[in-house]
Parts: sequence; C-alpha cells; structure tokens
Amino acid sequence: MTKDEVLKSWVELYSGSLLKRAVYLLSDKEEAKDIVQDVFLAAFSSYDSFEEKSKPLTWLMAILNRKAADFYRKKYKSEPQIKLDHFFDETGSWRNDGVLNDWNVSDRESELLDNKDFIKTLEDCIDRLPSRWKIPLKMYYLQEKKAPEVSQELQISATNLWKILQRSRMQLRECLDLNWFANL
Repeated sequence: MTKDEVLKSWVELYSGSLLKRAVYLLSDKEEAKDIVQDVFLAAFSSYDSFEEKSKPLTWLMAILNRKAADFYRKKYKSEPQIKLDHFFDETGSWRNDGVLNDWNVSDRESELLDNKDFIKTLEDCIDRLPSRWKIPLKMYYLQEKKAPEVSQELQISATNLWKILQRSRMQLRECLDLNWFANL
C-alpha cells in the first residue's frame, strides 16, 4: 500500500476514536474536529518516522495529545489577565467569607455524582470559567494529569498552577452555591 492509501484507511478507521478523545480533551466539538484534522496532517508529514513499534491508533493518539497540549498552551497564553475583584475588596479581604465554609455534603456526595442535573450544572459552571482557569482545572482534575505535567504543558510555575486551581475551585463553589445548592 502507498502512503496515501495507508493514511486514507487510517482516516476511515480511526477518525471516530480520535474525535471522541479530542472532544473529551477540548470540550468543544468544532475545535476537536480541527485538532483531528491536524493530527492526520502531522501523521502524513511524519509518516516516514512511524516505525510500526506501536499500533497506528496509539501513534495517532500520541500526536493528538501533543496537539491538544499545544492548543491549551496557545489558548492559555493568549487569554487576558483575570481580575479577582469579584472575590476580594480593595484591601485584599474576602468579600464573601461563605466560600471558605464547608458544604457538609459528604453524606450525599455519591448521590450528587449520580445526579444528571447536578452533573449538567457542574459542567455549565466549569464552562463559565475563564480559559486560564478552565484549562488547568480540566487537565488536573478531569484528565488526571500530575501537577508537574500540567505546569510543564502550560509553561507555568507550580505555584501559579496551585493558585489557578484554588481560584477555579472558589469560582466553581460560588457557581454551584448559586445554581444548585440555593435551589435545594
């Protein structure tokens, strides 16, 4: 088979799997489609380096992961600075100390994670986060990447990552307080 025929068969065989993974990684179907196209373009240009030590899908998934990391890195660096005026006053004190209090939902935790309406509310709250917060949050908590890996991929310090994750959790907490727990 020629290179073109092999890659054409890969597009037919692996597009669905790659798109599903890309949607999971990016949470945006249109961006995911673009990334999958980029994966096949990269595979075409570097096909000669494919040594067949792994399955084609494994190799394509590795390319996809690198493309997703590049996407996040570019998007993260292009976002404007985030203001925290919503949480802190002019003196740096908390505007609302409520975000520091416990929810006391440990007895209902498993019920919440099985509740489709709660999951939808949580996803909506995550989507409302600024990209500078959403990207590291998804990488760390949803993709379960280790902090050094997230820091390296986004080219930020570990301290900055922990601050971003803390701010993300505070914003999620407030969003869930307003959109879920206040309605119970």
